[in-house]
Amino acid sequence: MGFAGLTHLGLVSAAAAADRGFDVVGFDADAAQVERLQRQELPVTEPGLPELLGKHRAAITFTARAEELATCALAYVAPDVATDDLGQSDLVPLRALIATIAAVLPADTPRALSPERFIVGCADPAAALPAALGEYLAAFGCPILRMGYESAELAKIAINVCLVASISAANTLAELCERIGADWAEIVPALRLDRRIGAHAYLGPGLGIAGGNLERDLATVSRLADTHGTDAGVVRAWLANSRHRRDWALAQLHERVLEGHPDAVVALLGLSYKADTASTKNSPALALLAALTPFAVRAYDPVVATRAVSHERLVQAASALEACAGADGLAIMTPWTEFRTLAPAAIAQRLRGRVVIDPYGVLATDACRAAGLEHVRLGSPLPAPRR
Repeated sequence: MGFAGLTHLGLVSAAAAADRGFDVVGFDADAAQVERLQRQELPVTEPGLPELLGKHRAAITFTARAEELATCALAYVAPDVATDDLGQSDLVPLRALIATIAAVLPADTPRALSPERFIVGCADPAAALPAALGEYLAAFGCPILRMGYESAELAKIAINVCLVASISAANTLAELCERIGADWAEIVPALRLDRRIGAHAYLGPGLGIAGGNLERDLATVSRLADTHGTDAGVVRAWLANSRHRRDWALAQLHERVLEGHPDAVVALLGLSYKADTASTKNSPALALLAALTPFAVRAYDPVVATRAVSHERLVQAASALEACAGADGLAIMTPWTEFRTLAPAAIAQRLRGRVVIDPYGVLATDACRAAGLEHVRLGSPLPAPRR
């Protein structure tokens, strides 16, 4: 098995292939990146990935020489594709990578681009898959969906569009809950029992759409709709809702901590756009930081260093509790598992103020109240600000 492009998708896919018993060649044109991987220094954060790569170290060869892919029965083109702030993808590096490996692979070697459920774009969906590709995909025991190239590309976009629809519905109704005294967490179980929605539906409210991929796909749908004369008004409404909800934490901090207190200090836990990643693409935490320029901020993230963030009054703390020391308010912007183990009483001992802005409900509300903290969570009735 060959994997070209050793960023997040390529590394995770290579490790999974090795775990299924395949010998793997991982190619990247960046020789320095390859040397780091040979030392087991990973460029991405993914739970279980270091252990999996270590377990199968003997089965995986990392190389900066494309010629070593010539021995592979299957070449998997798997670089991460960068997107800009408008959600447009830069395909130049991908095309260059394909050209590089195409020059060294035998003409009959299959090349695959697949997400976690196996959607395979085919010139002829009715034809059998190449033997090596079929063997590899079958090793995972997942459904294999063959379809035309246009359908395969739109299928991935459609999955993300449906996800955004769920997120937007949850955000809209969670905001209403906050204002009328309902609790979204109490409502979600009723939705999961509806067969039309399902037990695995994504129903957690959040701070807008982050990470890049979802916005990229929404931008693609909007551009295609404009080009072909179809309606994408609902897609633009989702984007507007995302921008509206991204400011939720800032609004709560201003109302409860910052207004009238120019010397206020904010503790910020989490900088990545979601837990278990080092990516800060479209991170709500960074958007909040940008709006907190006049204020002192003490921040901590298990993976992301504050040197990657631009803020003149930002101090990096060595731990979550250290970040809380002397702060007038706390905002937990990424639901890292580490933060769920924090004791509200320990937080209360270190904070100067009493406000905890906890969008994702990392801490238990009852425990926060018992510790004398004002706990503010997405989708729950908003407590009256203390004056």
